[in-house]
Amino acid sequence: MRNIRLIIRYDGTKYNGWQKQGNTEQTIQGKMEQLLTKMTGESIELAGSGRTDAGVHALAQVANFHTHSSMTEKEMAEYMQEYLPKDIGIVEVKEVGERFHSRLNAVKKQYEYRIYMGQENPVFERKYCWHIQEPLNVEAIKKASESFIGQHDFKSFCGNKKMKKSTIRRIDEIQVIKDGNWLILRFTGNGFLMNMVRILTGTLVEVGQGKKEVQDMEKILLAKSREKAGMLAPAQGLFLVKVWY
Repeated sequence: MRNIRLIIRYDGTKYNGWQKQGNTEQTIQGKMEQLLTKMTGESIELAGSGRTDAGVHALAQVANFHTHSSMTEKEMAEYMQEYLPKDIGIVEVKEVGERFHSRLNAVKKQYEYRIYMGQENPVFERKYCWHIQEPLNVEAIKKASESFIGQHDFKSFCGNKKMKKSTIRRIDEIQVIKDGNWLILRFTGNGFLMNMVRILTGTLVEVGQGKKEVQDMEKILLAKSREKAGMLAPAQGLFLVKVWY
């Protein structure tokens, strides 16, 4: 049995997230499994490095599946590129050791959130950013983001209120990058809870708008209450950038 690792790029605009669901065929995992099953003639189950929400994009989602197929990596890549929808692309196909698992072996992930600040509508980028018309206080956002570095209980930033597993995660770095009208928030850590990056982003934006203070961040972490954190940033500005193993 061969173990095949894929690196997948996708535009999540019209999909209901990564994970397949019984009530819709519009998921990335679902589309991929249908195609892989047809390609190999076997019933394929595809494991991803993690779930992305409806409308969220990926530059390098990692996934793997097992198969008896004798197709070469190149043949698989060409087949997938030909028959996948144009908003899903295959960056790499590689046979790996039988024990590799895209989710269980992941040690670090990076997400990026893109914000466009300005009165002008970002016509061509509108599906891939959050448009905020007023200027944000970027220095305040940078200062506030420092509160989240390190290992913390991020329960206040979890979209699943019924979460029973540990909500402790480690954030290694948050880069706040201003480039003209663009503001990029880049989060790197050992794992992220449901909606965590989007809630962190919404909270930091509220700091940038003057609705929350820098010193509020510690209080929000300690509260362990979703109601204390900021808004949920729109899905279309979020990208899964990289997964480390």
